[in-house]
Amino acid sequence: MSQSHLIDVSELSALLAKTQPPSRLVLIDCRFDLAQPEWGHEAYQREHLPGAIYLSLDTDLSAPLTGSNGRHPLPSPQHFAATLTRIGVSNESLVVAYDQGVAMMAARLWWMLRWVGCSNVRVLDGGLAAWQAAGLPLSDSSSDLAKAQKSAEAEPFELSLQPDMLRSADQVLQALDRDDQILLDARAEERFRGEVEPLDPVAGHIPGALNRPFMQNLLPDGKFKPALQLKREFEALLQGRPATHLVHQCGSGVSAAVNMLAMEVAGLTGSSLYAGSWSEWASDPSRPVATGPH
Repeated sequence: MSQSHLIDVSELSALLAKTQPPSRLVLIDCRFDLAQPEWGHEAYQREHLPGAIYLSLDTDLSAPLTGSNGRHPLPSPQHFAATLTRIGVSNESLVVAYDQGVAMMAARLWWMLRWVGCSNVRVLDGGLAAWQAAGLPLSDSSSDLAKAQKSAEAEPFELSLQPDMLRSADQVLQALDRDDQILLDARAEERFRGEVEPLDPVAGHIPGALNRPFMQNLLPDGKFKPALQLKREFEALLQGRPATHLVHQCGSGVSAAVNMLAMEVAGLTGSSLYAGSWSEWASDPSRPVATGPH
């Protein structure tokens, strides 16, 4: 298995086609539509990659909303570890995450798994769309979760939290005027500038943030750009500063993970995520807000 953060459909297909595929392989379908929260699970029930288990962004990869913790707050590490144990993920698992091909949800899961100490994680490059384009088979079996739960009985997931991967609102606020923090907003340009805001009650961005819409990491077919191209593009943003200074954010901590994944693919390691992002930031009127291109 390649040590890349991505896996292509041919490599995954070859793994699944083996007479005895790796017992530690866990395939997770995390398709989701922000406008239709039930769509992902319904689509999974119709068809999914053979052996895949479904996790929902709203119910499995997020905590309950409080009104001040953003639209997709992180679950506690302990709660997420229990979810992983339930679906058969151990610390030694090889996890492959996929979504419909936009990379947002798969990257969120990729980040969360690494945050709690599961380092052997891949995102299916191009997602389900790439799998279908290759003419590869899908399954409608409903027994995949039961199989995973049975395998999970012997090997619970043990937390090994990576705290440097996460930033809080207070940490971001305290470092707003410091040279060792580079905020990178993954939302669309018009949302960043504050011209429109379809999801959150306040328009604009965190002062000092730069803007790189997450779709800029992808080719027209939904696959990631080549690593060298991504490296050039992110180095232009960093302007000689280390990748460890960069803090990713977006609307609710989901699409920002695509920018982080792209940096890791490019070999630029050590950036962090402000998971609360704009939806959490703007919930407190005492926090500063900027509009326009800067």
